Amino acid sequence: MKTKAMCIMLVDDDKNDNFFHEREIKKNNIETIVIVEESGTGALKYLKSMIDKKKIEPALIFLDINMPGMNGWEFLEEYNNLPKEIQSKVMIIMLTTSVRPEDIERAESYEFVLDYITKPLTKEKMKDINDKYFK
Repeated sequence: MKTKAMCIMLVDDDKNDNFFHEREIKKNNIETIVIVEESGTGALKYLKSMIDKKKIEPALIFLDINMPGMNGWEFLEEYNNLPKEIQSKVMIIMLTTSVRPEDIERAESYEFVLDYITKPLTKEKMKDINDKYFK
């Protein structure tokens, strides 16, 4: 598998969480590029622009569930319609405050969702993700 996440996308409407999570990601690997999209709609638009090679491809997306407009579940439904070429390049991890068993089970029902972790994203959690998916 890949050795290192070169680009990570945060999809979350909470500016404070995004600021904190970006700092934690950078502590783990200062060279990682972090893209922040504050809505599922914005994230999908970004991913679709990858088709024409206009954007840097994220290796990993951290996706929140509860967002206004398009929530995380709606994002996943739309993501499922993207070309398999894009889906094969991107890993998705749910990063949310929800500890509801039904949310965890629902996330596991999507084959392209690799993991489900609760906020906040810490340096330790980031290390575990790197060890599990990028080494």
